Amino acid sequence: MRAIAFLTVLTLPLAAAAQEAGTPYPQSRTVDVSDDYHGTSVADPYRWLEDDVRESADVAAWVQAESEFTNAFLDSIGGREAIAGRMTALWDFDAYSLAEKKGGRIFFRKRSEGEDQSVLYVMDEAGAEPRELIDPNEWSDDGTIALAEIKPSPDGSQLLYTIQDGGTDWRTAKVLDVETGEVMSDTVEWIKFSGLDWAPDGSGFYYSRYPAPEEGAKFQNLNYDHKVYFHELGDGQADDTLIYDRPEEPDVSLSAEISDDGEWIVVTASKGTDEAYEIMIRRVGQPDAEFFKLFGGFKDEFALIGSANNRLYFRTNRGAPRGKIIAVVPNGEQTVSAEIVPESENTLIDASVVGDRIIAEYLIDAKSAALVYAMDGVWEGQVDLPGLGEASGFNGKYGDPETFYAFQSFRRPETIYSYNVETGESEELFAPDLPYDPDDYVIEQVFYESKDGAEIPMFIARRADIELDEPRPALLYGYGGFNISYTSRFFPQFLTWMDMGGVFANANIRGGGEYGKEWHDAGRLDNKQNVFDDFIAAGEYLIAEGITTSEQLGVHGRSNGGLLVGAVVNQRPDLMAVGLPTVGVMDMLRFNQFTAGRFWTDDYGDPGVADDFETLYAYSPYHNIDADADYPAILATTADTDDRVVPGHTFKYIARLQAAQGGDIPADGQPVLARIETRAGHGSGKPKSKLIEEYSDQLAFLAHFTGLEVPETEDAGGDMEESN
Repeated sequence: MRAIAFLTVLTLPLAAAAQEAGTPYPQSRTVDVSDDYHGTSVADPYRWLEDDVRESADVAAWVQAESEFTNAFLDSIGGREAIAGRMTALWDFDAYSLAEKKGGRIFFRKRSEGEDQSVLYVMDEAGAEPRELIDPNEWSDDGTIALAEIKPSPDGSQLLYTIQDGGTDWRTAKVLDVETGEVMSDTVEWIKFSGLDWAPDGSGFYYSRYPAPEEGAKFQNLNYDHKVYFHELGDGQADDTLIYDRPEEPDVSLSAEISDDGEWIVVTASKGTDEAYEIMIRRVGQPDAEFFKLFGGFKDEFALIGSANNRLYFRTNRGAPRGKIIAVVPNGEQTVSAEIVPESENTLIDASVVGDRIIAEYLIDAKSAALVYAMDGVWEGQVDLPGLGEASGFNGKYGDPETFYAFQSFRRPETIYSYNVETGESEELFAPDLPYDPDDYVIEQVFYESKDGAEIPMFIARRADIELDEPRPALLYGYGGFNISYTSRFFPQFLTWMDMGGVFANANIRGGGEYGKEWHDAGRLDNKQNVFDDFIAAGEYLIAEGITTSEQLGVHGRSNGGLLVGAVVNQRPDLMAVGLPTVGVMDMLRFNQFTAGRFWTDDYGDPGVADDFETLYAYSPYHNIDADADYPAILATTADTDDRVVPGHTFKYIARLQAAQGGDIPADGQPVLARIETRAGHGSGKPKSKLIEEYSDQLAFLAHFTGLEVPETEDAGGDMEESN
């Protein structure tokens, strides 16, 4: 195994020469715009920055000025090249994705050294030599066109895949002949937030799409009128058959799939992000039949996990906040339901029918476990996972005992395993040859008390040779929303931070799904302040335990986590030295006016509702900036083609922060800056080279303002050496 040696240490003074205190920020003009919310007049002086940068010369000029200013500052503090070199070396391995089997063929992705995007491979049978199917690195010079979703046909002879251009959520679908590698003529556009599934006979596929947006509105318009279509191979998209829509409810999102036995079309309808669904079914091959509503009311979560013996199996939280598994016998408009795996004290996050078993994935205090049940719900054992971390996958179908899963942790990237439910044995399928030893890093879990007494779990990771006997620079990460659980996953930037000598902490705060629906509900709507209190308490714990100090603490989050950082920085600017809000939701009064933002009212509330407005206005990062506050250094990151959280959120937030500092870098030298990526979206599909650039900028900024010395590195062939 190759090691990486420390050579020298770059000592970075806190007073940067090129962009020092008193340096004026780029000018951001203001406009006289205000809105009335339930009798409260709210000014919005930077409304003009919501305009699409591709359509507005004024916004484009602002972006250019801010980008030049930010780059000049980052150049002045140095460290980026050393960090990028270190991260590149640590990330120098073949990275594999979860494998999938169809018709005896095994499909998987691998990103090799020097590749921006993962390449899709196929093994024509178990043990066969993999052959390349699709290399998206050939699609663009800058690596910004990505292979997104893939769906092999039932017999594995054809592959449905989607293309993502520049990070956008929009997708274009194509079909590949797996045997010959020929791309077929089929092209389907304007797919977004869609399930994809094949007809049982492979004659075509089901997908969901929105109407084509108006010219110039692709990245900002709200998304309405989702519809499910069937595309028959060889036809043009104009000939596709409408399968299901809700014209009287244009705000409903729709997704279709085919049951594993090929008997049922299952359509899932939702109105937001709260995982409250309706389920409609219709027999395959009966196009004139009406869909039957299996579950209605938009009150509970339902997810199809498999089918067998004329039963449909679902994971649900109906009457079970931490999840259970039920079986339904559909019979015309009469159904019989039975509880198969009852709710337990652990959180059921996914499940699948594999062979003649059910594999249920649980979180136990934010750690993965996979339990195996007979089809009647009798517990038979569990999958022996490699350690503390996150397991995912276990997809399969009735009658085939083989499945695949991935396992990862903060110190180890995904390793892919095959698992046989009949023998109960796992076998390593794809494992990266790592240029470092994972045992050189340790992960611990602690529990701390939040403001209201709630016990919150947190992972703390560091290099094994670092003792927590004195305060050190630390990075605290969080999300806290949308029922999403952030467990021990591999992030190259966080491994690099640990490798540099920093401490990394991941707080499993409320709003996520770590402890089921109740944990999620405790961090949304009028309970959202709990999320911020939990994160603040995590920082206070790290300081109280002597792990770090407020002068050495940085906080970081993405998307909803960017909102978290923005709100916490406003509420407790004294707690940290650095804030890194990435693609954050910063204007809580207008988030629902753009693209997918309307879906988020399930978690945030609706500013058009008086009580929700009061809650949102009280913590909205953009609206609660205090000109008298001593803010930490802030590097807010966004991208020009982010059509999930539009970049106007970050633009407005930074413009207002810079104005609050009097238009200049303040006397303490802690700037508030925007890093704006081009041809990049919310995060998915971003090429590796751009990721390394972004992460290196963030870590250099973080190291500078927390006092961490940045080691200069190079690839080496000897043992790991200590910095000196």
